[in-house]
Amino acid sequence: MQETEADTRANRIDPVLRDAGWGIADGSRVAREEIAKGRITTAGRINPLKADYVLSLNGRKLAVIEAKRAGLGYTEGLAQAKAYAQRLKTRFAYATNGLRWYGVDMATGAEGDLDLPFPSPQALWDRCFTEHNDWRERFGNVPFQTGGGKWQPRYYQHNAITAALEAIAQGRSRMLLTLATGTGKTGIAFQIAWTLFQASWNLSGEPTRRPRILFLADRNFLADQAFNAFSAFPADALCRISPDEIRKQGKLPKNASVFFTIFQTFMTEGKTDAEREFTFEGYPPDFFDFIIIDECHRGGARDESQWRAILEHFSPAVQLGLTATPKRDANVDTYGYFGEPLYSYSLKDGINDGYLTPFKVRQMASTLDTYSYSGEDEVLAGDIDYDLLYTEADFNTKIVIDEREKSRVAQFMAEIDQRQKTLVFCATQAHAARVRDYINQIKTNPSPDYCVRVTADDGAAGETFLRRFQDNEKTLPTILTTSQKLSTGVDALNVRNIVLMRPIRSMIEFKQIIGRGTRVFDGKYFFTVYDFVKAHEHFKDPEWDGEPEPPELPEPRPEPYPDAPVPAPVDGVDGVDEEGEPYDGGEDDPPEKIVVKLADGKARNIRYLATTSYWSHDGTPITAQQFMEQLFGDLQGLIDSEEQLRDIWSDPDQRTAFIERLAEMDYDQDRLDDMRRLIDAPDSDIFDVLAYIRFTLAPRARSERAERARDTGLSGYEAEMRGFLDYILHAYEQHGVNELASERIPAFLRIRYGGTRDAKQKLGSADDIRSAFFDIQNHLFSA
Repeated sequence: MQETEADTRANRIDPVLRDAGWGIADGSRVAREEIAKGRITTAGRINPLKADYVLSLNGRKLAVIEAKRAGLGYTEGLAQAKAYAQRLKTRFAYATNGLRWYGVDMATGAEGDLDLPFPSPQALWDRCFTEHNDWRERFGNVPFQTGGGKWQPRYYQHNAITAALEAIAQGRSRMLLTLATGTGKTGIAFQIAWTLFQASWNLSGEPTRRPRILFLADRNFLADQAFNAFSAFPADALCRISPDEIRKQGKLPKNASVFFTIFQTFMTEGKTDAEREFTFEGYPPDFFDFIIIDECHRGGARDESQWRAILEHFSPAVQLGLTATPKRDANVDTYGYFGEPLYSYSLKDGINDGYLTPFKVRQMASTLDTYSYSGEDEVLAGDIDYDLLYTEADFNTKIVIDEREKSRVAQFMAEIDQRQKTLVFCATQAHAARVRDYINQIKTNPSPDYCVRVTADDGAAGETFLRRFQDNEKTLPTILTTSQKLSTGVDALNVRNIVLMRPIRSMIEFKQIIGRGTRVFDGKYFFTVYDFVKAHEHFKDPEWDGEPEPPELPEPRPEPYPDAPVPAPVDGVDGVDEEGEPYDGGEDDPPEKIVVKLADGKARNIRYLATTSYWSHDGTPITAQQFMEQLFGDLQGLIDSEEQLRDIWSDPDQRTAFIERLAEMDYDQDRLDDMRRLIDAPDSDIFDVLAYIRFTLAPRARSERAERARDTGLSGYEAEMRGFLDYILHAYEQHGVNELASERIPAFLRIRYGGTRDAKQKLGSADDIRSAFFDIQNHLFSA
């Protein structure tokens, strides 16, 4: 009997590792590790990654081993081992078939045959770390706080935590972690803080006391979210610093280990020494040992920012910045202050690994994307500029045309599944209210809470609606309209649609908004961005294609909406109020808007040209046309002739297997449906899409195919069977090729005849029924 890989591992490799002390020596661990779950597709996850062996000591991953069965070459798994080592940041990679071994030093590039015995845990540790460091070993002795096994670090989270702790052990004082929205930055911050706390690390360099740690955010809900995430700490170790609590106590709190606050609380203007005691200046510069700055890209490191004053006041502290955005012109100051990231994990990485949900962008261009006044329209309020071309930046801030907004709402409501959770980003709070009303006027759901507004002015009621929206067990509210408030921090896992009805101020904001949809949820294979404002044109980003290039020196930052009134920054923080909540722009901003009513008939003539961009597996957004060209290339390797495609499509079992194969290649049902629209054949079959792309065959409507099958395929059957097959053809016309799958036969028999027994009495044997079901499909897809 041929030896399997499992045999090789159990009988040849495991004993070698045990003899070397792996899994036996204190602090050593041997694990089979899931690296990536695999990218999400409608056919399931594809390309999951698991390492056969990951060798760790004192919490640090040192080596990866890829095993193959004894009958294969011993370097057969070498490429995998190297790839896994790169992801896991291990120093060594090994490949073996249990008979011979091969090793690679990923740091020096040295590689070659490895003679047994295999290196011991201490031997590998000494090769990885040539210089002894007490803090590295103390940190390694602190296990992750997993909540009883409920949380296990993903490989990139482990990498980020390890990179930060190693930098702290080496004495670095400024550091940065860049991880895409939705990848668990708060959890990473918690584990770092937990390790420092348990190891009694502090600025003195001696483990004589617990550290004092500050978590600094710019929004109250982010500080509250972090406070809740740190609940494993002893209750008396945590302190939420708030203005109310300071006033109540008459002093700044100092009797805790981990403090949480927002910048605005610390930046209250102090004119006298007594008043300054209640700002950040009330703490000695060396009070905090470690400071975590959440969402640090939002301006905190700018030289002119008052946030910078806080960071400089606490300059003795080790400071860790967390951000979701790679280095760009808009945030180059952040990178200048903290330095290059210790570790980065991009949106592309998260989607390809299956930890974030892919997306597509529907670009909704219309015939009323700009407006110039014509004499037949009615000006209801304000002074119209007869010579001005009003652009997207002007709509709903300077000029209001209700018919235009109603048209946009009607367009996306017709395209989305109205049962799916949706976020709509509007220009102002007043605009968000109007869009909410338009949605509720045409919705199919009867609930009055189907669509609600959540903005700064909605206060506690808005927060209640937001919590319900975030609850995956609740279906209402289904749609939220907002302005600025929900662009960050909304951890609603099941958001399926994001609608952009206002200009996006920066690429950073665009990425934050995209992050509202990337959370993974069961049955969620992608989400869709409906882009009415051409945001896709402004955010072409090298990150899509790989590592970003260093940015040019930043130019003066543009205003959010050109020529529109913009609120002055509050205490040096753009776009948030004194409570740390996003500024939404009120109804009186600007004082008077121009209101125009379109002439009769003009609203009905608004037309939309929608195109779609898709997420490509290499991280590049591609257009539908590029997607079709890519499909053409892949089909050449799958189908040799038109006859082969017809044979596959005429056989339900072959067709199902082929559709599954396409889905594994990222050509899922939804994308192929989009292709039908692209070739102007929305009522055709997927067969017609493939035949058109591969062989330039003219597509046919499903009704045309069904009628032809009736003419050519029913004459040889008795009346009862003809009626049954005609019933199936009607189902195909209405619902598509999925109705022709083999597993649908019992359902058809049950619906039409009440069950299989009665059906057999009228139609014949099971073989007769199945044969007729298959035969009619030959007529559907014949030449």
